[in-house]
Parts: sequence; structure tokens; C-alpha cells
Amino acid sequence: MFLALKIDVDTWRGTREGVPALVEALQRHQAGATFLFSLGPDHTGRAIRRVFRPGFLSKVSRTSVVEHYGIRTLLYGTLLPGPDIGRREAALMRQVRDAGFEVGIHTWDHIRWQDHVAGKDPAWTAREMRLAAERFAEIFAAPPRTHGAAGWQMNTAAYALEKDLGFDYASDGRGTHPFQPVDASGAPLGVPQLPTTLPTLDELIGADGLTPDNVHEHLLALTAQPPAHGHVYTLHAELEGMKLLPTFERLLAGWRQQGYRLISTRELFASLDAAALPRHGVMMGEIPGRSGTLALQGAACT
Repeated sequence: MFLALKIDVDTWRGTREGVPALVEALQRHQAGATFLFSLGPDHTGRAIRRVFRPGFLSKVSRTSVVEHYGIRTLLYGTLLPGPDIGRREAALMRQVRDAGFEVGIHTWDHIRWQDHVAGKDPAWTAREMRLAAERFAEIFAAPPRTHGAAGWQMNTAAYALEKDLGFDYASDGRGTHPFQPVDASGAPLGVPQLPTTLPTLDELIGADGLTPDNVHEHLLALTAQPPAHGHVYTLHAELEGMKLLPTFERLLAGWRQQGYRLISTRELFASLDAAALPRHGVMMGEIPGRSGTLALQGAACT
């Protein structure tokens, strides 16, 4: 019974405040996890463009973006210059690795990737991914071995580049179980994927009477019956590492009581026979509680 914890670190504030809090909480609960870092500039303020997307304003009203991210962060890249997260927090990132947690790439520029990669060409995509890979190697003196896409946003070139950059596996989208992605012709594309299998707190809180005080009960109900290949839960340093830390600790305790081993995505990948993974297409689609489209596990290929 495996439950892998994947931690997306989107912002400078989330790195310097949320990450240390999560490391302490995970150690208290004897839980493993994979930390995926944003390694370039924090341009969170540029997310204002999303106001025109269907469903975005309702999500903002439900999840209190200002409360979780802070006014200053919401101005980076617009009225305030975007701080270079990797330059400022390299030592902290190495501390996470030295504490025994897996580290990997979330993105170079979170907002630029999340808002644009789906429509960009291979050259643009390669530049963004190589910037992140080079910064990762500079910080950790080792090449990156895993990737989890910002906002679950991908394109075909990005999947292919993950293999070219030497990643062992990735967790870029949403789905139900590990799989090997394939292209439109059915040929293998990139590296094995361990999709996020559970909804996130920001997708749940504010809907159907769910609050920070009771949302853990909903998630624990979803994990009461373990799937054959385990779960992947994505959390955010800016949420579970800050205001929603008590909620997350209730989840950790509940999952331990259910009998789960709380591990990194690396450990989950190591438990699989990568060569025997089912082959699935990848697609863009919608999920409840999140505005816009994102990368989804598609139909199985025979």
C-alpha cells in the first residue's frame, strides 16, 4: 500500500517558508516525499492574465489566493521584479536533499510554463527545460532525474525532451495509474509517467461544503480502498506548507492509520516494472475544481 507524496514548489515564498515546514512535518510522521522546485524567476504576478479563463474567478474566490500567496508574491513580475528562486535558495534546496528527500524539477519560470507551454513549439519548450536542468545541475552538482510539470501543462515536445534530458520517470499529469505514454502512432513517448491520482486541496476546499477542517475526511474516504499500484498525491508548498499545514498533518496521520507507506515518487517508480507498464495516450482535458485544461492520461493502447 504505497502513497507517494509529490510536492510542487511554485514560488519564492513557498520555497523559503513552506518547504522547511513540510520537511519538519514529514520527518515527524516518518514520511518520504519528492520535492519539485521552481528554479528560475518568480513571476507569480503575471498570473493575472488568467482572470479571463472560464472558472478562474470562482476558484480564486473559493481558495483565497491572497491569503495563501501574499500580496508581495502576487506582485512579482509586474510591479515588483521577480526574484530568482534558484539563486536565492540553493542552500535550502540542498538541505532538503541532504535530509533524505528526492528533489527534482518543477519548472524554470512557473507562470511562463503553465500559461504558454501547451501552445509553444519544440524550440521554446527545449529552452525552458534546459534552463531548469542546467540550474538544477548547478545547485545539486548532479543532473535531474525527474520532472513534474507546472500546472500539469505539457506538449508533445516536452514529453520527448524528458527522455533526451535523462529523466528516469516523470509525474506531469493526472490519471489513475502509472503508464508509458505513447504518441499518436502508438510509439513510446518520453519516460514512464506516475500521474497524480487524487484531487488537490485547492480543487476541493469551498466545494460541496468542504473546508480546511473537514477536507481530510473526504480525501481519506477516497483512499480507504488502495489501488493496485498506489496513489500519487500532489501538494503545494504554498498551501500544505503554510496555512493548510494542520490539514496536511491530519492527512498524514490518517493515511498511516489506513496502512499506507508514505513514500517519494522515486520509491513508487522503483516498485514498478517499467518495461511492463501499460501504454496510454496523453491528452489535454478538464477536471472538476480546476480552471482550464491540463495533461490527462488518455485511452489505453493495445
